[in-house]
Amino acid sequence: MRVLIVGGSGFLGRELVQLCAAAGHEVGATYLSGTGAKATDAEWLRVDVRSRSGFADVVRAFGPEVTINAAYRQADWTTTADGAANVAAAVAAAGGRLVHVSSDVVFSGTTFSYDESCSPDPISPYGAAKAAAETAVRAVLPDAAIARTSLIVGRGESAHEALVHSLASGSRTGVLFTDDIRCPVHVSDLAAALLELAVQGHSGVQHVAGSDAVSRYEMGVLIARRDGLDATRLSTGRRANARVTGPVAVRLDCSATQERLRTRLRGAREFLTPSAEPASTTS
Repeated sequence: MRVLIVGGSGFLGRELVQLCAAAGHEVGATYLSGTGAKATDAEWLRVDVRSRSGFADVVRAFGPEVTINAAYRQADWTTTADGAANVAAAVAAAGGRLVHVSSDVVFSGTTFSYDESCSPDPISPYGAAKAAAETAVRAVLPDAAIARTSLIVGRGESAHEALVHSLASGSRTGVLFTDDIRCPVHVSDLAAALLELAVQGHSGVQHVAGSDAVSRYEMGVLIARRDGLDATRLSTGRRANARVTGPVAVRLDCSATQERLRTRLRGAREFLTPSAEPASTTS
């Protein structure tokens, strides 16, 4: 297949590019910045998703059969929401399937867990932008797949792992919340699941996150132990007591999606063990 990865220079995007190329697909990858980590096994296309006409030109030129949109900016509504609408409009005009990557932040956390049938009720600007993106994608391309995920970690390259390393080394001060619950997913599991959704032509809302619900503090301890760091140096706090916008605890129920996937979505307590996934970088 011809696969276009939108946001190909990002953490998830780079994993998708490598996976798709290894599977023998013809890969196109968009970027706006962060070009230093570009792989050579893709056609790299510089474009700003905020430009509807510019992105439409890229889609027409590359001609993807499948587009996976992993582009976002937490502090930028236009990139996250309007950009998703521009991607959907371009795919609808040119033809092909779309897998749009969304987030658990579309939920408020007031319900214990959320399955694929739950409607968004965001309480943060970023959550509202991701929810608006979902609405735009579904309006323009009703057959698109919308894949909600959670905290993405990997082999030492994610922002979450970098934070833990800096806290454990003492180069940064701060706390990890004990009441902030998520379902972390390994970047390789997420990328494999997204490609599977794309290849198989699944549509509708999918939940693609890890099988363990853990606090940010527990995830930090798991990362520290995996990477041979002193977990006792990690300080704790409560998000409920901090002035941080967004949901306190969001548990994604992925059981319905997992039933239709061959890719197994491992939990953090499994993939963050030293024997399961050694880190590629250390502090």
